[in-house]
Amino acid sequence: MNLLFANDTTGEHAPSYYAATAFSDKRRPKLRGAEKADVAIIGGGFTGLSAALHLAERGYSVRLVEAHRVGFGASGRNGGQVGSGQRLEQDDLEAAYGREMAHRLWEFGQEAKGLVKCLIAAHDIPVTFHEGIVHACLHKHEVRHSHHMAEKLSRDYGYDLVEPLTKSELQEILPSDRYKGGDIDRGAGHLHPLNFAQGIALAAEKAGAVLYEESHVQSVETGPEVTITTDDGVLRAEYLVLACNGYLGDLKPKVAARVMPINNFIVATEPLGARASEVLREHVAVADTKFVVNYWRLSEDNRLLFGGGESYGYRFPDIVKTVRKPMLEVYPGLKDIRIDYAWGGTLAITMNRMPAFIRPAGDNILSASGFSGHGVAMGVLAGRIMAEAISGQAEKFDIFASLNVPKFPGGAMLRSPLLAAAMTWYAMRDRLGL
Repeated sequence: MNLLFANDTTGEHAPSYYAATAFSDKRRPKLRGAEKADVAIIGGGFTGLSAALHLAERGYSVRLVEAHRVGFGASGRNGGQVGSGQRLEQDDLEAAYGREMAHRLWEFGQEAKGLVKCLIAAHDIPVTFHEGIVHACLHKHEVRHSHHMAEKLSRDYGYDLVEPLTKSELQEILPSDRYKGGDIDRGAGHLHPLNFAQGIALAAEKAGAVLYEESHVQSVETGPEVTITTDDGVLRAEYLVLACNGYLGDLKPKVAARVMPINNFIVATEPLGARASEVLREHVAVADTKFVVNYWRLSEDNRLLFGGGESYGYRFPDIVKTVRKPMLEVYPGLKDIRIDYAWGGTLAITMNRMPAFIRPAGDNILSASGFSGHGVAMGVLAGRIMAEAISGQAEKFDIFASLNVPKFPGGAMLRSPLLAAAMTWYAMRDRLGL
C-alpha cells in the first residue's frame, strides 16, 4: 500500500477547511510523452515549489511532477505555523553541534521566516501572515525552561521577541486551566498553508517553471542524466530535486532510512462567532508541550482549527474521535460545538528532528526532507537552498548535510514500532506529570 493513495482520492485535495477556502483550483496537465529540462523536481509541496520558483528565476528550465495536486501533501494540510529557529531548541543545538553551528542554524531559521514573508509580498499571494505563536506548558518545570529559553534567546542571540508568560498571563490569551504558563513568540506566526503553496506555484509558473499534476513517479534512473518515468511520460534532466518528504515511499532508500512518515490530524469547528473568545483572545497560534503536540489557532472566519493525535500505519483512524478528545481536554466548554471538517496528512520526522539534506546518488541529485513539524518555513528555505546548490552556491546545503542525520534503528521495518513504543512512554509521562 502507498501513502500517496491510502487515504485520498486520486488528484483531489483532502476534504479540509483549507481546500474549501482555497483561492485557486487551477488544474495542471499530466506529464505525457517525453520531456527534457535542466532540472526535474519530484514533489509539489513547499520545498519542490520553492525550488522550482528559485531555479526558474535563475534561468533554468524546470519541470516539476506531482502525483496528485500542487499542495496536496503536508504543505496544504498542516497547522500553518511558521516557527522561529529549528525544530530543536538552541540549547539542544549547542549541545549537539557547538555554539557556532547553533548560531548558524538560528540564522537559517530567521532567514526561513523572512523568506515566507518576502514571497507573500513579492508575489502578491493572498495570504495574511498573523504574528504570534504561544507555547503552552503542561508542567511547571517546562514553564521554567520556557522562561530560561526566552532569556537565552535575548541574551545570546539578540532575539527579544519571546515574552515569558505566567499562568495568569497565559490565560489572558488562552482561557484554559490546563496549562501552567509558557511564552509567546511575537516574531513567529501563522497562515493559510494551502493558499501559500498555491501562491508559490503560480509564481513559479510565471517565472517559467512547468508543473505537472497527477503524474506519479514509478522509477528514477540515476547517472550523468537523470531519467524519471511516470505513469504516462518520461522526463530527463541534468539535475534532480527530491522534495517528497513523507510521501517518498521507497523511491530513494538512502533518504527513506533517515526520514519516517507519520500521520497527523486536524479538525475545524463550525464558526464560533462571539464564542471565539473562549478559545483565544488574540489572533495567535498555539502549540503545547505534549510529546504528541496539540496545536491550534482561529481561522479567518473564527473556526477553531485544532490539531492532535498521530498514527504510523497507512490507514487513518476516526479523525473526529481522535482529535476531539485532546480538544475537549483543553476546552471542555466546546463539547456542544459542531465539527465541520476533519482531515489527516502525512509529514516526516527524523531521528534527531533536524532536516535531512542528502545527495543520495551523485552530485546531481539533491534531497531535503524530514522537517519534523517545522516545515512551513524550513521547507520553503530548503527549496531555495537546493536551487542555490545547483547554481554552484552549495555552502548552505553542505552545512545542513554536515549535520549527519542518523538512520532509524532497524531501518524502515522497525522505525514505526520503535516510535510507537516511545509514544507510549511519553504519554505515560504526560499523564503522571513527569
